[in-house]
Amino acid sequence: MNLEVSIAALMEHIAIYLWPFVRIGAFVMVMPVIGGSFVPMPVRLILALVLTLVISPLLPYETTTEFLSIAGLVLMFQEIVVGIAMGFAVQLVFDAIALGGQIIAMSMGLGFAVFLDRERGVNIPVLGQLFLMLGMLIFLSLDGHLAMIRFLSDSFRILPIVNGGLGQGAILNLLEWSSQVFVVAVKIALPAVTALLVVNLSFGVTSRAAPTLNLFAVGFPVAMLLGFVVIFLSLGSLTENVSQLLDDAFTMLPTLLSP
Repeated sequence: MNLEVSIAALMEHIAIYLWPFVRIGAFVMVMPVIGGSFVPMPVRLILALVLTLVISPLLPYETTTEFLSIAGLVLMFQEIVVGIAMGFAVQLVFDAIALGGQIIAMSMGLGFAVFLDRERGVNIPVLGQLFLMLGMLIFLSLDGHLAMIRFLSDSFRILPIVNGGLGQGAILNLLEWSSQVFVVAVKIALPAVTALLVVNLSFGVTSRAAPTLNLFAVGFPVAMLLGFVVIFLSLGSLTENVSQLLDDAFTMLPTLLSP
């Protein structure tokens, strides 16, 4: 009898840390910067364990679901979905930044210069990778990683483990938020694209006046040089756009978790 009581107490003690670990682990695996493939898996696992040990004692333990049961597996799946949804919502901010850089690269004629994105495992233009790195630096300089950890702790208060996962409107909120990727990408790329459009129109008029002019020999270097100048002059607006988008993301996350 004493052995049974000890096993039951042990299972209850494990569950106190297991359920938060599932959500925290899923969140860490997809969160910006830390969730990239360039961060070794053991490092992410250790970070998830440390966060679990810090956050779990502060949470009210209310669920009595056994993790070695069908209900426990369902609850585990729900917590994984919650963690992935939170991390993915913030990850869309960096997808918008990378997409803005790709649009500029295509306008400048640098679409052929690609680089392996270690975070996503795909090839993207070098300019998009540059914007992505700048976005990560801005994210870290604004203490975005600390804000995400703070929200991760608050998520257990907004959506307790016993509430059964995300609500019905969570998918719609996430889809609506994903539309901001294209809006912000256009805002980031608009200054350079506008300047390059003016250059292309100017060379179009010039080609009509001087048909013998080799536009590929003259226009390509000019467009590339002007593109770099506009990018340099618009870096200040990049910081503003990233900061505003991060604020919008952290404002949207409580709505995403609302039942």
